[in-house]
Amino acid sequence: MRNTRTAPLLAAGIAATLVSALTPATAFAAAEMSAAKDPLRQYTRQKLQWQRCDAGSPAAFRCATVKVPLDYGDPGGKKIDIAVSRLKASSAEERRGALLFNPGGPGAPGLNMPIDLEADLPEKVKGQYDLIGFDPRGVGQSSPVSCGLTADEMITDRPYRKGTFAKDVKWARTVADKCLAKGGDTLRNLTTRNTARDMDVIRAVLGEKKISYLGYSYGTYLGAVYAQMFPRRTDRFVLDSAADPARYGRGMFQEMAEGTEPAFTRWSRWTARRHTAYELGDTPAEVRRTFWDLVARADSRPIDFDGESLTGDAIRAERHKLFHVQAGAEWITGLKKAAENRGADGGEQAARGRKADPSGFSPEGAPGPAPSGFVRDVPPDNGDASAWAVLCADTRTWPRDPEQYRRDAIRDKARYPLFGDFASTIKPCAFWKPGSEPATTVNNKVGALILQNEWDPQTPLAAGRAMHRALRGSRMVTVSGGEGHGVYPFKSCADRSATVYLTTGRLPARDLTCRAPETAPAEHTGG
Repeated sequence: MRNTRTAPLLAAGIAATLVSALTPATAFAAAEMSAAKDPLRQYTRQKLQWQRCDAGSPAAFRCATVKVPLDYGDPGGKKIDIAVSRLKASSAEERRGALLFNPGGPGAPGLNMPIDLEADLPEKVKGQYDLIGFDPRGVGQSSPVSCGLTADEMITDRPYRKGTFAKDVKWARTVADKCLAKGGDTLRNLTTRNTARDMDVIRAVLGEKKISYLGYSYGTYLGAVYAQMFPRRTDRFVLDSAADPARYGRGMFQEMAEGTEPAFTRWSRWTARRHTAYELGDTPAEVRRTFWDLVARADSRPIDFDGESLTGDAIRAERHKLFHVQAGAEWITGLKKAAENRGADGGEQAARGRKADPSGFSPEGAPGPAPSGFVRDVPPDNGDASAWAVLCADTRTWPRDPEQYRRDAIRDKARYPLFGDFASTIKPCAFWKPGSEPATTVNNKVGALILQNEWDPQTPLAAGRAMHRALRGSRMVTVSGGEGHGVYPFKSCADRSATVYLTTGRLPARDLTCRAPETAPAEHTGG
C-alpha cells in the first residue's frame, strides 16, 4: 500500500481547506500562524515537475528538482536545489514505498543510482519500491559547489615526509582559504545533518510516511544520522560497508591505515603459499621483503608500469589492491618485472601524489558518477570541494595545530607503515571554518541491517562492528573472506538477507556470518 501523505501533511491539508473558507483577513492570519508552526511547509508541500533525466537514459527514468533551505535554521533565507531521480515500482499492487540510495563519498553523486543498480536488484525489490536517487547538497546536479582548485590542489594522497611537510601545510591552508573565499557560508552548511534533513524533505514531497534506504560507505553514516534525527520516519535501512560513527572524520582515515596492516599480513601469507605462480617469496616474511624492496627502489628511481611512473609513496597509496589477494599478487608481480626489466634511462619522475577522492569512501561494487544532462555542468573540482566541505564542517575534532599532524603522522607511519602517514598527516580541515552545528551522536534502537566484507579496504570490519554497536536495533551480516568495498546486490552470500529484509521487513534473528568463495589459485604464466 502506498503511504500517500505524512501525518503533518494531512493536518496541513485539512488546515488549508478550512482557511479557504475564511474571510481574507482571517485567512491571512491563519496562513501566518501555519507558517510559524511549520516553517518547512513551503518545502514539504512542493509539487515536483518530473521530466526525462537525459536523452540517453530510459524514458521511465525521471528527474525533478526539490527546493530546500541552505540553512535550516533560516528556512526563509537562501534556497538551493536538490536533484532527485525516480524509477517507479514495477508493480502497483505490491508497491510499498520509496527506497532512497546514496553511493558514499562524501562528495559522490547519486542521481543515476536507480538505473545503475536496476539490473542487479532483485525483481521483488523493484516491484515494491520506487527507486530514488539524489545528488546530495552541493554535489553534482544539486547546486554544485566549487573552490576553484587547480589540478595540483586536487592531489590528496600526500604522505608525510620531513622535507615536504611545510609544502603540504601550505597546500592544506590554500585549499581551505580558497574554499572559504569562494564558498563561504554555503560550505559550512554542507553537512551530513543538513543532507539528512534534505532526505526528509524528499520523503515528504514524495508523499511517504517513512522512507527505506540503501547507503554505502559514507552513506551508512548518513543513514545512521537520518535514523538518529528522524527515527519514526525510518523504515527499512540497509547500511552497506559501514563507517564507525564515533570516529567519523579524521578517524575514518586512520581506521583505513589500521585495517591495512592485517590485510597486508593476509596477502603476504596467501602469496607465499603460491610462490610457484608469483615468485615473490616462499615465506610471508620474504614476500614482505620483496614488497618493501620495490618501494625502496621506486623511491630511488620511479618504476614505469601500466602507463604510470610510480614512486614508493605511489605504490603505498595503492594499498587497497592488497585487500584482493590474487589481484594484489598479480600487480606486485608485474611491478617487480617492470623494475627488473626497465631500461638504463629508468622511469620518468612521478608526481608526489595522485588525484583521489578525499574521503576514499566510494564502494567498489556500487555505481560511480555518471554524466547527466538534467541540470548543469559540474565544476571539475566539485567532488573535492564538496567532500572537504562535509568532512571538515561535520565535526569539530580536527586538530588546529599543524605540529599535531606532524607528530601523529610520524607515530602512525611507525605503527602502520603502509598508510599511517597518509592517514594522519595534514588535511585542509586543520584550517576550515567550523560547520553550522556539532556532529551527531549515533546511539539508538532503530532497526537496520549492516552488511560488511571481512576484508574491506575503506571501512574495515572493526568500523562495521562499531556501527552495529551504535545502532542497537540493528543486525549485522559479515561476509567471511569477503574482499572489497560494497556488498549488495553484487552476488554476495549476504544478498539473501538483504532482500528478505527489504521485501518483508524481517531482520535476521541474530547476527550472521556467511563465507565468500575461496579465491582460486592463479595459474603460473611463466615469463
